[in-house]
Amino acid sequence: MNIALIAHDKKKDDIVKIAGAYKLILSKHKLYATGTTGKRIMDETGLDIHRFKSGPLGGDQQIGAYISDNKMDLVIFIRDPLTSQAHEPDISALLRLCDVYEIPLATNMGSAEVLLRGLDAGFYQWRDMTRGTDRDTLHF
Repeated sequence: MNIALIAHDKKKDDIVKIAGAYKLILSKHKLYATGTTGKRIMDETGLDIHRFKSGPLGGDQQIGAYISDNKMDLVIFIRDPLTSQAHEPDISALLRLCDVYEIPLATNMGSAEVLLRGLDAGFYQWRDMTRGTDRDTLHF
């Protein structure tokens, strides 16, 4: 699976903790991250990560493009709900794309842990079934 890892500045320590705690699970998948977040995770966990640009410089939009092209399967975006973000429209667009394309999305430590445990248990196999398929034609 392709997994995006994103975190606001005040939440970078949290996403590094999550990545470290779930390193064995994450290492089995293709990881993507926005610039600074990806560097921190790589430096502190040794995980291999494809880095996009920093979020405010277009990284959120690059990940959004992967979502709309059906190239992203899960997004972990540890957000800081108490700090205003200059690129809030980009963030909102990314979250909206996750909903439109039914991409599992974690926005805090608790939901990230649940998604990663579900990933480890094999609960997201439906993503493989729908890749390259018009989801409206599938019946579960």
